[in-house]
Amino acid sequence: MRILLTGASGFIGQHLLQALLAEGHHVVCAVRRVKTSTEPRLTTIHADFANDTDKSVWLARIKGIDAVINTVGIFRESGSQTFERLHVEAPRALFAACAESHEVQMVIQLSALGADSEADTPYHLSKKAADDYLAALPVRAYIVQPSLVYGGEGASAKVFRTLASMPLTLRFGSAPQLVQPIHIDDLAAAIAGLLRQRLPLSPGSGTALRVPLVGPQAMPFTDYLQALRTAMGMGRQAVLPLPGALARLVAKAGSLLPGGLLDEDALRMLNRGNAGDVSMTTQLLGHPPRPVRDFIRDPGAERSQAKLGWLLPVLRLSIAAVWIITAIVSYGLYPVQASYELLARTGIPAALQPLMLYGAASFDLALGLGILFLARRRWLWLAQLGLIGFYTVVIAIRLPEFLLHPYGPLTKNLPMLAAIWLLYELEEQ
Repeated sequence: MRILLTGASGFIGQHLLQALLAEGHHVVCAVRRVKTSTEPRLTTIHADFANDTDKSVWLARIKGIDAVINTVGIFRESGSQTFERLHVEAPRALFAACAESHEVQMVIQLSALGADSEADTPYHLSKKAADDYLAALPVRAYIVQPSLVYGGEGASAKVFRTLASMPLTLRFGSAPQLVQPIHIDDLAAAIAGLLRQRLPLSPGSGTALRVPLVGPQAMPFTDYLQALRTAMGMGRQAVLPLPGALARLVAKAGSLLPGGLLDEDALRMLNRGNAGDVSMTTQLLGHPPRPVRDFIRDPGAERSQAKLGWLLPVLRLSIAAVWIITAIVSYGLYPVQASYELLARTGIPAALQPLMLYGAASFDLALGLGILFLARRRWLWLAQLGLIGFYTVVIAIRLPEFLLHPYGPLTKNLPMLAAIWLLYELEEQ
């Protein structure tokens, strides 16, 4: 078949693309950034769901197309990337074009469990609006509704592994919070299976069928984390329950964090549950979907990576605290005259001592704040290595009593230098 795949550059889209090519299909990828490919059965065209909300735009793109699969989706809005544009207006224009086409035989819409009559969050409501519009059109359609999707390189999976590796996890409120995670490879295989099997439409359902795609077992979210933890070769994780009011307060604070997975809407969706009937998934795969224990392929490596996911931020915060506290102490908590005396012993003239003291303190403060707020920090780690190395050499020569001090104020710079070098090596930016 010749398939138009939207969202092909996304996490699910990339995996689905490979599954479709493996099945022998010809795939036209509609993406915002066009890339060339040497694969003869792969074509890339430009499309932008934030702007392509007119049916005529899609009519031109679906000429010669047998099936359309829409995987475009966002979890949080950002700028022009809104639920209304990406989940409702552009998909409706695409689906209307498919219904008008004489060539498109099938449309597959990637929706989500919870996009139904009980939906109460903008994410679910926007997905439901597109689903309902598609279901009312005279075109064969499958509305696939996955639970949580796990993939080794997926952003959410990395967060869940990190949470699972921590000594303690939080349980937000008292709702069951059932999830039924499905592996990305099973999800992609099941969607590809729809093109082969074309599940029969239910009597009275019209031309559309809603297909839950889920793992073999529903479980509370904290049990999901424990299952990932066990698969990584770790022991039991302590669970701290948060009362409903406190859980909502934490979720509200989470909405202020850029890129965070927890906010008020996410908590409402979690409380509602995210589970479904596994029978259609099993039928499409030809076997039961893999359990959570099989999600982890390299326990040792994934355990180490998961731990770094929370240990590195702790290390960054601790180093930032050292610089900020040092600056505050230097501004006057430590007797200023005593600081001047130390500077004099290192060879700093009296006239320059205030500039050196407060200038160095301000630089220390800038380093601490830079660690906390700059997106690109690698150069900061090099600056700190140079500064600490310089301080250490000067003090060791000019103030040797600190080198031989029983509390080791200078020798403690060695683990500080090692920690900063570790951050420099591991941070990508």
